[in-house]
Amino acid sequence: MGVDVGGTKIAYGLFDREKKLVAERRSASDAELSPEAFFDGISLDVKDIMAEHGIRDEQMLGVGLGMPSFIVFEKGYIIKTSNLTRIHDFPARGYLEAKLGGIPVILDNDTHVAGLAEYRGGAGRGLGDMIYCAVSTGIASAAIVDGRVLRGSYGWAGETGHQIVTPGEGIMCGCGNRGCFMSWCSGSMIVKHIQNWIAAGEKTLMTELAGGAENIDCRHLETAFDRHDALAVRALGQMSKYLGLYFYNLYLAFNINCFVLGGGLVKMGEKLLGPARGVFNEYNHNNMEVFFRTAGLTDRFGIIGAAELVFDNGLV
Repeated sequence: MGVDVGGTKIAYGLFDREKKLVAERRSASDAELSPEAFFDGISLDVKDIMAEHGIRDEQMLGVGLGMPSFIVFEKGYIIKTSNLTRIHDFPARGYLEAKLGGIPVILDNDTHVAGLAEYRGGAGRGLGDMIYCAVSTGIASAAIVDGRVLRGSYGWAGETGHQIVTPGEGIMCGCGNRGCFMSWCSGSMIVKHIQNWIAAGEKTLMTELAGGAENIDCRHLETAFDRHDALAVRALGQMSKYLGLYFYNLYLAFNINCFVLGGGLVKMGEKLLGPARGVFNEYNHNNMEVFFRTAGLTDRFGIIGAAELVFDNGLV
Protein backbone atom coordinates (compact mmCIF):
# COMPACT_ATOMS: atom_id res chain seq x y z
CA MET A 1 0.00 0.00 0.00
CA GLY A 2 1.16 3.53 -0.82
CA VAL A 3 0.12 6.36 1.49
CA ASP A 4 0.53 10.00 0.46
CA VAL A 5 0.33 12.31 3.47
CA GLY A 6 -0.32 16.00 2.88
CA GLY A 7 -1.36 18.99 4.91
CA THR A 8 -5.05 18.65 4.04
CA LYS A 9 -5.54 15.08 2.84
CA ILE A 10 -4.21 11.55 3.09
CA ALA A 11 -4.45 9.39 -0.04
CA TYR A 12 -4.20 5.59 0.01
CA GLY A 13 -3.48 3.26 -2.88
CA LEU A 14 -3.62 -0.53 -2.73
CA PHE A 15 -1.41 -2.25 -5.34
CA ASP A 16 -0.85 -5.85 -6.38
CA ARG A 17 2.56 -7.45 -6.95
CA GLU A 18 2.53 -6.27 -10.58
CA LYS A 19 2.09 -2.67 -9.37
CA LYS A 20 -1.47 -2.48 -10.62
CA LEU A 21 -3.65 -0.08 -8.62
CA VAL A 22 -6.46 -2.10 -7.03
CA ALA A 23 -8.18 0.43 -4.79
CA GLU A 24 -7.99 4.04 -3.62
CA ARG A 25 -9.23 6.02 -0.66
CA ARG A 26 -8.85 9.54 0.69
CA SER A 27 -9.35 10.95 4.14
CA ALA A 28 -8.87 14.34 5.78
CA SER A 29 -5.53 15.30 7.30
CA ASP A 30 -5.91 16.98 10.71
CA ALA A 31 -2.97 19.22 11.66
CA GLU A 32 -4.27 19.54 15.22
CA LEU A 33 -3.76 15.86 16.08
CA SER A 34 -0.87 14.57 18.15
CA PRO A 35 1.58 12.29 16.33
CA GLU A 36 0.07 9.26 18.06
CA ALA A 37 -3.50 10.17 17.12
CA PHE A 38 -2.46 11.02 13.55
CA PHE A 39 -0.80 7.66 12.94
CA ASP A 40 -3.57 5.84 14.79
CA GLY A 41 -5.89 7.19 12.11
CA ILE A 42 -3.61 5.98 9.31
CA SER A 43 -3.36 2.51 10.84
CA LEU A 44 -7.16 2.29 11.13
CA ASP A 45 -7.57 3.32 7.47
CA VAL A 46 -4.97 0.78 6.31
CA LYS A 47 -6.62 -2.00 8.29
CA ASP A 48 -10.07 -1.02 7.02
CA ILE A 49 -8.91 -1.10 3.38
CA MET A 50 -7.32 -4.51 3.99
CA ALA A 51 -10.51 -5.83 5.57
CA GLU A 52 -12.62 -4.45 2.73
CA HIS A 53 -10.53 -6.42 0.21
CA GLY A 54 -10.10 -9.55 2.29
CA ILE A 55 -6.34 -9.10 2.81
CA ARG A 56 -4.73 -10.77 5.81
CA ASP A 57 -1.71 -9.30 7.60
CA GLU A 58 0.66 -11.91 6.16
CA GLN A 59 -0.49 -11.03 2.63
CA MET A 60 0.36 -7.35 2.99
CA LEU A 61 3.91 -6.96 1.69
CA GLY A 62 4.47 -3.52 3.11
CA VAL A 63 3.18 0.03 3.53
CA GLY A 64 5.10 2.98 2.10
CA LEU A 65 4.45 6.54 3.28
CA GLY A 66 5.48 9.81 1.66
CA MET A 67 5.40 12.75 4.07
CA PRO A 68 6.35 16.45 3.89
CA SER A 69 8.90 15.87 6.63
CA PHE A 70 12.56 15.75 7.52
CA ILE A 71 12.94 11.99 8.05
CA VAL A 72 15.90 9.98 9.30
CA PHE A 73 15.31 7.37 6.62
CA GLU A 74 17.05 4.34 8.13
CA LYS A 75 15.10 4.71 11.36
CA GLY A 76 11.81 6.02 9.99
CA TYR A 77 12.10 8.84 12.52
CA ILE A 78 10.40 12.18 11.81
CA ILE A 79 12.36 15.22 12.93
CA LYS A 80 9.87 17.87 11.77
CA THR A 81 7.00 18.36 9.34
CA SER A 82 6.44 21.67 7.60
CA ASN A 83 2.65 21.78 7.36
CA LEU A 84 1.76 19.28 10.10
CA THR A 85 3.80 20.99 12.77
CA ARG A 86 2.74 18.76 15.68
CA ILE A 87 4.39 15.78 14.01
CA HIS A 88 8.02 16.10 15.07
CA ASP A 89 10.61 14.13 17.01
CA PHE A 90 8.54 10.98 16.54
CA PRO A 91 9.49 7.34 15.80
CA ALA A 92 6.77 7.01 13.17
CA ARG A 93 7.87 3.75 11.54
CA GLY A 94 8.15 1.82 14.78
CA TYR A 95 4.88 3.20 16.08
CA LEU A 96 2.96 2.42 12.89
CA GLU A 97 4.45 -1.06 12.51
CA ALA A 98 3.33 -1.87 16.05
CA LYS A 99 -0.17 -0.61 15.29
CA LEU A 100 -0.27 -2.68 12.10
CA GLY A 101 0.79 -5.87 13.82
CA GLY A 102 4.28 -6.00 12.33
CA ILE A 103 3.51 -5.20 8.68
CA PRO A 104 6.70 -3.56 7.30
CA VAL A 105 6.53 0.21 6.98
CA ILE A 106 8.87 2.53 5.05
CA LEU A 107 8.77 6.33 5.36
CA ASP A 108 10.37 8.87 3.07
CA ASN A 109 10.16 12.54 2.17
CA ASP A 110 7.33 13.37 -0.22
CA THR A 111 9.66 14.84 -2.85
CA HIS A 112 11.77 11.67 -2.86
CA VAL A 113 8.56 9.71 -3.32
CA ALA A 114 7.40 11.90 -6.21
CA GLY A 115 10.82 11.64 -7.86
CA LEU A 116 10.81 7.87 -7.56
CA ALA A 117 7.34 7.67 -9.12
CA GLU A 118 8.34 9.87 -12.06
CA TYR A 119 11.58 7.95 -12.57
CA ARG A 120 9.86 4.57 -12.65
CA GLY A 121 6.65 5.41 -14.47
CA GLY A 122 6.58 9.04 -15.56
CA ALA A 123 8.68 11.60 -17.40
CA GLY A 124 11.92 10.08 -16.11
CA ARG A 125 11.29 6.57 -17.41
CA GLY A 126 14.33 5.22 -19.24
CA LEU A 127 16.74 7.81 -17.91
CA GLY A 128 19.99 6.93 -16.18
CA ASP A 129 20.08 9.83 -13.73
CA MET A 130 17.46 12.48 -13.05
CA ILE A 131 16.66 15.40 -10.80
CA TYR A 132 13.02 15.82 -9.84
CA CYS A 133 12.09 19.33 -8.75
CA ALA A 134 8.93 20.10 -6.83
CA VAL A 135 7.84 23.61 -7.81
CA SER A 136 4.78 24.26 -5.71
CA THR A 137 3.83 25.60 -2.30
CA GLY A 138 7.44 24.77 -1.46
CA ILE A 139 10.59 24.15 -3.48
CA ALA A 140 12.56 20.90 -3.15
CA SER A 141 14.31 18.23 -5.20
CA ALA A 142 15.11 14.54 -5.41
CA ALA A 143 18.21 13.22 -7.17
CA ILE A 144 17.93 9.77 -8.73
CA VAL A 145 21.44 8.37 -9.30
CA ASP A 146 22.03 4.93 -10.82
CA GLY A 147 18.34 4.19 -10.34
CA ARG A 148 18.31 4.95 -6.61
CA VAL A 149 17.15 7.93 -4.59
CA LEU A 150 20.09 9.84 -3.18
CA ARG A 151 19.15 10.40 0.47
CA GLY A 152 22.42 11.47 2.05
CA SER A 153 23.78 10.71 5.50
CA TYR A 154 20.53 11.12 7.42
CA GLY A 155 17.81 10.94 4.79
CA TRP A 156 16.82 14.42 3.72
CA ALA A 157 19.08 15.10 0.77
CA GLY A 158 17.13 17.29 -1.62
CA GLU A 159 15.88 19.95 0.79
CA THR A 160 17.60 22.25 -1.66
CA GLY A 161 14.91 24.92 -1.58
CA HIS A 162 16.45 25.97 1.71
CA GLN A 163 19.87 26.65 0.20
CA ILE A 164 20.83 30.25 1.02
CA VAL A 165 21.09 32.60 -1.96
CA THR A 166 20.77 36.05 -0.27
CA PRO A 167 22.01 35.64 3.34
CA GLY A 168 19.91 37.58 5.82
CA GLU A 169 17.78 39.25 3.14
CA GLY A 170 14.11 38.84 2.33
CA ILE A 171 11.28 37.15 4.16
CA MET A 172 11.85 34.72 7.02
CA CYS A 173 11.23 31.15 5.84
CA GLY A 174 9.88 28.28 7.90
CA CYS A 175 13.37 26.78 7.80
CA GLY A 176 14.44 29.50 10.23
CA ASN A 177 16.54 31.50 7.76
CA ARG A 178 16.15 34.53 5.55
CA GLY A 179 17.33 34.37 1.97
CA CYS A 180 16.76 30.77 0.90
CA PHE A 181 15.46 29.95 -2.57
CA MET A 182 12.10 28.92 -1.19
CA SER A 183 11.62 32.31 0.45
CA TRP A 184 11.95 34.00 -2.96
CA CYS A 185 10.14 31.77 -5.46
CA SER A 186 7.81 29.25 -3.81
CA GLY A 187 4.06 29.51 -4.19
CA SER A 188 3.46 30.23 -0.53
CA MET A 189 6.23 32.81 -0.14
CA ILE A 190 5.59 34.81 -3.32
CA VAL A 191 2.14 35.57 -1.94
CA LYS A 192 3.79 37.06 1.16
CA HIS A 193 6.00 39.24 -1.04
CA ILE A 194 2.93 40.45 -2.94
CA GLN A 195 1.08 41.22 0.29
CA ASN A 196 4.08 43.17 1.59
CA TRP A 197 4.23 45.21 -1.63
CA ILE A 198 0.51 45.97 -1.32
CA ALA A 199 0.94 46.97 2.34
CA ALA A 200 3.68 49.37 1.20
CA GLY A 201 1.16 51.12 -1.05
CA GLU A 202 1.52 49.38 -4.43
CA LYS A 203 -1.62 48.74 -6.47
CA THR A 204 -2.59 45.53 -8.25
CA LEU A 205 -5.55 43.77 -9.84
CA MET A 206 -4.89 40.86 -7.53
CA THR A 207 -6.54 42.65 -4.61
CA GLU A 208 -9.80 42.96 -6.54
CA LEU A 209 -9.56 39.47 -8.04
CA ALA A 210 -9.13 37.87 -4.62
CA GLY A 211 -11.58 40.06 -2.72
CA GLY A 212 -8.81 41.39 -0.51
CA ALA A 213 -5.03 41.13 -0.21
CA GLU A 214 -5.36 38.47 2.49
CA ASN A 215 -7.05 36.11 0.00
CA ILE A 216 -4.49 36.31 -2.80
CA ASP A 217 -3.02 33.04 -4.08
CA CYS A 218 -1.12 31.97 -7.20
CA ARG A 219 -4.31 31.64 -9.24
CA HIS A 220 -4.90 35.37 -8.87
CA LEU A 221 -1.24 36.01 -9.66
CA GLU A 222 -1.50 34.14 -12.96
CA THR A 223 -4.76 35.85 -13.96
CA ALA A 224 -3.33 39.28 -13.17
CA PHE A 225 -0.16 38.45 -15.11
CA ASP A 226 -2.28 37.57 -18.15
CA ARG A 227 -3.85 41.03 -17.85
CA HIS A 228 -0.40 42.67 -17.79
CA ASP A 229 -0.69 43.78 -14.16
CA ALA A 230 2.65 45.37 -13.24
CA LEU A 231 2.87 43.84 -9.76
CA ALA A 232 2.04 40.39 -11.11
CA VAL A 233 4.71 40.76 -13.79
CA ARG A 234 7.20 41.76 -11.08
CA ALA A 235 6.24 38.77 -8.91
CA LEU A 236 6.48 36.23 -11.71
CA GLY A 237 9.78 37.77 -12.79
CA GLN A 238 11.15 37.31 -9.29
CA MET A 239 10.01 33.69 -9.23
CA SER A 240 11.57 32.95 -12.62
CA LYS A 241 14.87 34.57 -11.65
CA TYR A 242 15.37 32.57 -8.49
CA LEU A 243 13.99 29.38 -9.97
CA GLY A 244 16.50 29.63 -12.83
CA LEU A 245 19.33 30.17 -10.34
CA TYR A 246 18.05 27.21 -8.35
CA PHE A 247 18.17 24.92 -11.40
CA TYR A 248 21.66 26.13 -12.27
CA ASN A 249 23.00 25.50 -8.77
CA LEU A 250 21.54 21.98 -8.82
CA TYR A 251 23.14 21.36 -12.20
CA LEU A 252 26.53 22.40 -10.85
CA ALA A 253 26.12 20.33 -7.69
CA PHE A 254 25.02 17.09 -9.39
CA ASN A 255 25.99 17.46 -13.06
CA ILE A 256 22.75 15.66 -13.98
CA ASN A 257 21.39 16.93 -17.27
CA CYS A 258 17.70 16.03 -16.99
CA PHE A 259 15.27 17.92 -14.77
CA VAL A 260 11.71 16.68 -14.29
CA LEU A 261 9.49 19.45 -12.96
CA GLY A 262 6.36 18.73 -10.97
CA GLY A 263 4.03 20.56 -8.61
CA GLY A 264 1.22 23.06 -8.92
CA LEU A 265 3.27 26.00 -10.22
CA VAL A 266 4.41 23.98 -13.24
CA LYS A 267 0.86 24.47 -14.59
CA MET A 268 1.82 28.09 -15.27
CA GLY A 269 3.90 26.69 -18.11
CA GLU A 270 6.09 28.99 -20.17
CA LYS A 271 5.03 32.08 -18.21
CA LEU A 272 7.22 30.82 -15.38
CA LEU A 273 9.41 28.09 -16.82
CA GLY A 274 10.46 29.83 -20.05
CA PRO A 275 12.12 32.78 -18.29
CA ALA A 276 13.56 30.41 -15.63
CA ARG A 277 15.28 28.39 -18.37
CA GLY A 278 16.50 31.69 -19.78
CA VAL A 279 18.19 32.52 -16.49
CA PHE A 280 19.68 29.03 -16.39
CA ASN A 281 21.09 29.48 -19.91
CA GLU A 282 22.47 32.90 -19.02
CA TYR A 283 24.76 31.34 -16.42
CA ASN A 284 25.47 28.04 -18.20
CA HIS A 285 28.47 28.77 -20.44
CA ASN A 286 28.82 25.50 -22.34
CA ASN A 287 26.98 23.69 -25.11
CA MET A 288 26.27 20.39 -23.34
CA GLU A 289 22.57 19.52 -23.56
CA VAL A 290 20.32 19.99 -20.53
CA PHE A 291 16.71 18.78 -20.65
CA PHE A 292 13.72 20.12 -18.76
CA ARG A 293 10.64 17.89 -18.75
CA THR A 294 7.23 18.30 -17.17
CA ALA A 295 6.17 15.52 -14.80
CA GLY A 296 4.06 12.92 -16.57
CA LEU A 297 1.97 11.31 -13.84
CA THR A 298 -1.43 12.43 -12.60
CA ASP A 299 -2.19 13.39 -9.02
CA ARG A 300 -1.69 9.71 -8.11
CA PHE A 301 2.10 10.16 -8.15
CA GLY A 302 2.13 10.30 -4.33
CA ILE A 303 0.57 6.89 -3.77
CA ILE A 304 2.49 5.41 -6.72
CA GLY A 305 5.82 6.63 -5.35
CA ALA A 306 4.99 5.57 -1.80
CA ALA A 307 4.18 2.06 -3.02
CA GLU A 308 7.46 2.06 -4.98
CA LEU A 309 9.26 2.42 -1.65
CA VAL A 310 8.12 -1.10 -0.82
CA PHE A 311 9.42 -2.47 -4.12
CA ASP A 312 12.55 -0.32 -3.95
CA ASN A 313 13.60 -1.68 -0.59
CA GLY A 314 13.34 -5.36 -1.43
CA LEU A 315 10.19 -6.14 0.51
CA VAL A 316 8.55 -7.62 -2.60
